[in-house]
Amino acid sequence: MGLNDHFPTTPLSRRTVVAGATMALMAGVSRAWATTPLTITLPDPAVKILDPAFNAVINTLSNVEKVASGFEWTEGPVWLGEASLLVFSDIRGDRLMKWDALTQETSPFRTDSHFANGNTVDRQGRLVTCECGSRSITRTEYDGTVTTLSASFEGKPYNSPNDIVCKSDGSIWFTDPAFGPNVAEGNFAPDMPARVYRLDPASGKVTVVADDVPGPNGLCFSVDERTLYIVASRHEPNRQIWRYPVNGDRLGARGLFVDCGKGAADGLRCDIHDNLWCGWGMGAGLDGVVVFDRTARMIGRIDLPERCPNVCFGGVHRNELYMAGHTAVYRLVTKTRGAV
Repeated sequence: MGLNDHFPTTPLSRRTVVAGATMALMAGVSRAWATTPLTITLPDPAVKILDPAFNAVINTLSNVEKVASGFEWTEGPVWLGEASLLVFSDIRGDRLMKWDALTQETSPFRTDSHFANGNTVDRQGRLVTCECGSRSITRTEYDGTVTTLSASFEGKPYNSPNDIVCKSDGSIWFTDPAFGPNVAEGNFAPDMPARVYRLDPASGKVTVVADDVPGPNGLCFSVDERTLYIVASRHEPNRQIWRYPVNGDRLGARGLFVDCGKGAADGLRCDIHDNLWCGWGMGAGLDGVVVFDRTARMIGRIDLPERCPNVCFGGVHRNELYMAGHTAVYRLVTKTRGAV
């Protein structure tokens, strides 16, 4: 996130996504990296079972694999189901990348991405993106054109939209911290307080749903969408994950879900069992993914050789966990599925 996904419900063919978004928007020559397991040992020693409950969701016959590398700071992984594509941001490279699960090739999805950060998919299967450089929320249409959904609130530009999720009612919820100025996030000084917003894409109406989060970062809904988890990345002395009850288009009073201690939560996603899979850092023994059950009990972790800013579930059965590291993207096949 800072420096310091839904299946389509409208028919959307692989040809539509690839021909439209690829031909109209993408540039550069495809580069392929072989999918490489970090170890051939089973069970994978990188997968740590901290509670018996983790056995129900982790596949002990699967290894952590590196699916793509050579980046400067990856973020915002999202699965485009009909196209069998993983799209993710290479923030410092100022581009959106795509990894094709069928060919295992990685190539630009869109160059000059305006320092795209978080990504999600709306209920129609369209890519929705936080752009730090343009300080806006955009949507990639089926033909590859880009629509700006919102670039300001009450006449002032956003600071640097960071992470984003879509709710089942079609609304878009996103965080807008005040991390700048830094080059990788638009190099703008903040114009407004750090906030979390709700955007109605039909009307264009934007409302503030939270203004009490220090450094709002990753966010995701619980399976029933009655809870919104938000990472408070500037909370002192430690990062924390807060949870808010969702009351329609508003949030209730916050509560503490997890104090991260020496770790640093970043992007996060829920599985169908309401376990929270969190990108994590910072440093040896901390870098990777940490998994909490709905009671905030840490049940497992996945060690990676670098910090993991964000995660998503994908694959045909949505049981593949994709982990965006700083320089590479990793995958682990699980026994659970992503909630959305």
